[in-house]
Amino acid sequence: MINTIVFDLGAVLIDWNPHYLYEKIFKEDEMHHFLATVCTPAWNEEQDGGRSLAEATRVLIAQFPEHEENIRVFYDRWPEMLRGEIPGTVALLKTIRDSGNYKLYALTNWSSETFPIALERFEFLSWFDGIVVSGDEKDRKPFPSFYRTLLNRYAIEPTEALFIDDNLRNIKAAEELGIHAIHFINPEQLKAALPAFNVPV
Repeated sequence: MINTIVFDLGAVLIDWNPHYLYEKIFKEDEMHHFLATVCTPAWNEEQDGGRSLAEATRVLIAQFPEHEENIRVFYDRWPEMLRGEIPGTVALLKTIRDSGNYKLYALTNWSSETFPIALERFEFLSWFDGIVVSGDEKDRKPFPSFYRTLLNRYAIEPTEALFIDDNLRNIKAAEELGIHAIHFINPEQLKAALPAFNVPV
């Protein structure tokens, strides 16, 4: 029986994407190239894992001095990457919360320096019984230790938990720990998948 549901946040409940900022700066092909070669997902993940924004910016400027201005705006204008909540998923979260049948947690790869912006902007984040933020823990998905932090802190039995994430790598890591999981594609797909775990929506 599932009694605990764990949500990822970015791209599941919150529409965050660097494209929303950099499409204001570059032509589309230039934007894709910059985000694939300079401000890459791998670079951003280091901040999710606890590296400071100042250090991340310094390291990248040293590597790509010709891109200094556009590197600096990644965090100087970071809130412009937050488009808003993903309404369909937030509605599902509300339905699950209102049922009163489940503990709700969030497990997110997110910098400890930018997460307070999301906390202030999105009221639904207060609905969770707990949120584990990678930047605070100096650990992140898909490392098993990060999942275990959540499980141990809140006394969650893996086989009684359901994890929802848009990244298949993170889903596989959860399943290897015995946690049930749904690979999130969109709210409609999630709504269709939940009843298989006896989660009525």
